Amino acid sequence: MLPDARYHIIHETRYRYASQVSISRQLLHLTPRDCPWQTCLEHHIELDPGPIPGLDESRNDCFGNPVRQFALESPHDTLMVRAESRVELRPRPLPAERPLAGSPAWERVRDMLDYGARPVRLDACRYLFESPYVCLKREFARYAKPCFPPGCSLLEGAQALMARIFREFRFDPKATSVATPVLQVLEEKRGVCQDFAHLMLSCLRSIGLSARYVSGYLLTRPPPGKPRMIGVDASHAWVSVFCPGEDEAAGWIDFDPTNNLLPDTQHITLAWGRDFGDVSPLRGVILGGDTHAPEVAVTVTPDEEPAAA
Repeated sequence: MLPDARYHIIHETRYRYASQVSISRQLLHLTPRDCPWQTCLEHHIELDPGPIPGLDESRNDCFGNPVRQFALESPHDTLMVRAESRVELRPRPLPAERPLAGSPAWERVRDMLDYGARPVRLDACRYLFESPYVCLKREFARYAKPCFPPGCSLLEGAQALMARIFREFRFDPKATSVATPVLQVLEEKRGVCQDFAHLMLSCLRSIGLSARYVSGYLLTRPPPGKPRMIGVDASHAWVSVFCPGEDEAAGWIDFDPTNNLLPDTQHITLAWGRDFGDVSPLRGVILGGDTHAPEVAVTVTPDEEPAAA
């Protein structure tokens, strides 16, 4: 089992607008959430320009994710959002302590989530259906079918699907955008972590299984003897599959199709929801601004290394 890990994270987003923005409303998912395997020790968000007093609040969204929302009502041509966090991660129990083969058959899990099944598992059922970036179609069920033969355990099937996506799809940051349909990703077999997460979700939900989208960070390692560069890390995405235990208590197991591994102490969880749209790090509405694009820099530093400035 891996030891506990602590990380210092800086996530900076800067917008430069072609013309002045007069009004801005923003919603942030930049606060790491507390989980059984993760604790957010410190967190701070710096905004420039500063928000209007009384129109700046922190709360939890409907998925339990911490969010920050604020308003700007004075003219500005740039917006800087800098989130700084420290988190502690503990090793997860899989795969040694809970072998994948010991999970329930995937058909059994599908049937317990079917309409009319009792008891109703509300937390799992909210991740069964289509959402703006996830589709339920025969094409996705057909792609998943070889990974889920009759009687296959749920987690072995999910692992096989994860491995197939990793094997058959090419990571290509120029191939897609946030608006690229997931059916196009399936056809062209290229994209980024967000696309592969949406693809795996579409496959799982199309065969009646519950799975959610997870956003966060992945620790990257510099080459041996080289210092860690600042701002070269990025946000990451993976999926979490509903898997009840022997006592039928709901549980969730994470899978990373981009890297073909089960997340552990190198995956830092920010938020989860139905798809990317529910947990976008920064989403908002502006009046004015004309053309603009975000400049994003992320640095994840283990505590044993000097923190980035």
